[in-house]
Amino acid sequence: MRKILTGLTFIIFCLPFGEVQAQRILTLDSCRQMALRNNKQLGISRLKQETAKNIRKSARTKYLPHVNAIGGYMYTSRPVSILSNDQMTMLNATGALVSGGVQSIGNILQTSPAIGNLLTNISDQLTAAFDTDTRHVMVGSVTLLQPLFMGGSIIAMNKMADISERIAANTFDATEQATLYNIDIAYWQVVSLRHKKLLAESYLEVVKKLASDVSKMIDEGVATKSQGLSVDVKVNEAEMNVTKVTDGLVLSKMLLCQLCGIPLSEKIVLEDETKAELGIEMQQGNPNVEAALANRPELQMLENVVELGHQGTNVLKAGNLPQVLLTGGYMVSNPSLVNGFRRRFEGMWNAGVMLRIPLWNWGDVRYKVRAAKSSTAIARLELEEAREKVELQVNQVAFKVDESNKKLAMARANIKRAEENLRTANLGFKEGVIQVSTVMEAQTAWLQAKSQEIDAEIDVKLSQVEMRKALGELRN
Repeated sequence: MRKILTGLTFIIFCLPFGEVQAQRILTLDSCRQMALRNNKQLGISRLKQETAKNIRKSARTKYLPHVNAIGGYMYTSRPVSILSNDQMTMLNATGALVSGGVQSIGNILQTSPAIGNLLTNISDQLTAAFDTDTRHVMVGSVTLLQPLFMGGSIIAMNKMADISERIAANTFDATEQATLYNIDIAYWQVVSLRHKKLLAESYLEVVKKLASDVSKMIDEGVATKSQGLSVDVKVNEAEMNVTKVTDGLVLSKMLLCQLCGIPLSEKIVLEDETKAELGIEMQQGNPNVEAALANRPELQMLENVVELGHQGTNVLKAGNLPQVLLTGGYMVSNPSLVNGFRRRFEGMWNAGVMLRIPLWNWGDVRYKVRAAKSSTAIARLELEEAREKVELQVNQVAFKVDESNKKLAMARANIKRAEENLRTANLGFKEGVIQVSTVMEAQTAWLQAKSQEIDAEIDVKLSQVEMRKALGELRN
């Protein structure tokens, strides 16, 4: 029996090394690093962090003065007239009337008629001076606005930007933990299937050896064909199991490659595949609910949402408060507005304070504030519910860890009994005191016990991973 077990060990754990040399060997840590580098959701989370960072920087600029430059050109079909048409007519006639009166006086006083011509010229110049020539208007200005008091909306918006940045960071943390959890699950799934494949192959060799022995016994007349057919059925079942586990292993490796961001067709071998013993260390479940509540990024995001709702309410409340801004700037126009509408660019400085006081908005702001408070209350209830679920999850995972430890201990004890049973059956079969069916039952029991041991070891490892994730400690 010892020779048989030694042969099985050689088959299971020595033959794969020849294949490993031509393949890429990956450790759990290297798989994690590749997954973190290539995961698309992590890339999205990084971009969201960068977006939140820039939004926060943008919110800081609301404290600072803003300077704007404005320019424009306008053509009108008629110029702006300072005097009415009747006034313009009277102004034109004034020169003629004064000229006639002066001419009459000149005849009496024998003075020169040049005075009348001078007055007429003055009247014409006045009429021309009142022509604004504003059909072509060009205007430009530089304006400065400095918020002095905006009802607390700028402060609230900056706090919201800070909270949004923390939400982005917590989202990244949650995505990173989910990525590590998925890669760990996929990694140990491959390891489990690899060991099961080696187990199935070794079992197939044992069954084939039994079939060969029974065939010889049939030839010698000490065994029946019925016994030989029973063994052949077992051989077929073993071959089918090898095919199933091989296909499952290929698919599991493809999933692992996809998570790591490497080509699906690349040949990989995991470090733990080549180990004769997985070296699983049992750990007691640690239902540390306080640590989970403090570390879980999902809870932190919900807390951020509550804070965000509170600051959003403050922004809405600012709509009912007065707003004060300091204004200043320089305006230039052509035609000039400061020196008789001359066709040249001239301007002037200005400075002032602008006050905006909301008087009546039909309760618009009040309704919005009430809606925001309701949304915040909903977020607070969701946070409390999430905390309760996390507490339940931590205790369930702790129980699962302890349960997997018990299963592993029982599986290892069953292995010893199954090996002893198989040894006894083989000895009895050689001595001719035990039937072939009894040997096959012993082989099947050994196979099941070994398979259960592999499952129990992987369950222990996965439950430990789940425990770390439940506590928010699954980090790179």
